[in-house]
Amino acid sequence: MRMDGFDKVGLSDGIRVDTDGNLWSSAGWVGEGYDGVHVFAPDGERIGQILLPENCANLCFGGKKRNRLFMAASQSVYAVYTEAIGAHMT
Repeated sequence: MRMDGFDKVGLSDGIRVDTDGNLWSSAGWVGEGYDGVHVFAPDGERIGQILLPENCANLCFGGKKRNRLFMAASQSVYAVYTEAIGAHMT
């Protein structure tokens, strides 16, 4: 995955979509300023980023309202409440 402003290429493992059609992608294997989660609008523009101190391998929305993002990283699990709501999988 090549990002604007980055001269390195990283990897993405897990992806999820929210109810607005935005794609949330785990990211890592590049280093500081990149590792974590990247959020892309339906047109492909990167609209957000959650930085983590380690690679993020996978992610999912959970919680009662599906607005809590769980991120499985190299050695830790992180969670954050978001304004986004994870799309329901059928």
